Amino acid sequence: MDKDEQYKRVFGHIDKNGDGKISPPELQICIGKIGGELSLEEAEMAAALMDSDGDGLLSMEDLVKVVESANEDEKVSDLKKAFRMYEEVEGGGCITPKSLRRMLSKLGESRSVDDCKVMIAKFDVDGDGVLSFDEFREMMF
Repeated sequence: MDKDEQYKRVFGHIDKNGDGKISPPELQICIGKIGGELSLEEAEMAAALMDSDGDGLLSMEDLVKVVESANEDEKVSDLKKAFRMYEEVEGGGCITPKSLRRMLSKLGESRSVDDCKVMIAKFDVDGDGVLSFDEFREMMF
């Protein structure tokens, strides 16, 4: 089953009346079934935030957009955690050859600072000799 079919299947389970839209009460029921709690007012606010055409209901496209943006947010969050492990100084905003060597050593990979400079240079877009988070993200994708 491909991703589109999976989305259609999930959408069909949530769209109880089969009208092609997820209403706030249907959203409320769905959240309840997965162990969450959502008042009708909260469901209405959530639907209004996710609704792309202003009718207060969620279309299939709205659902896909929400799920995929949540997945993207999770990926970025995971990348930020990994990036922090490699930073020279926590919160310093960059990976240096020295910090890369230190982390690789912790992972059982012995490299010289010069080897790490070469690795960084491959993805160092601005040529400053270190990797920013954006450069790290490009390297990982």
